[in-house]
Amino acid sequence: LSKLKCVVKLTGFVNAPATFTEQPKVINGASDFLVAVLGDAGRHARSAVGAGALPFNVAVEIEGIFQIEP
Repeated sequence: LSKLKCVVKLTGFVNAPATFTEQPKVINGASDFLVAVLGDAGRHARSAVGAGALPFNVAVEIEGIFQIEP
């Protein structure tokens, strides 16, 4: 973590039926956690997407792009 410069972007996939429309609220947990731990370096762009199924039937999958110092 000492080389982590910032969080660039998170993409969150939420395993839910087509009628569920609150994916951003679900992914807020990951975003809020990164800001709480990293401060301003944890602020990022984000996408929240609904998925009819995810591998191993998990509820949420998070993909992150991070900038690190060499």
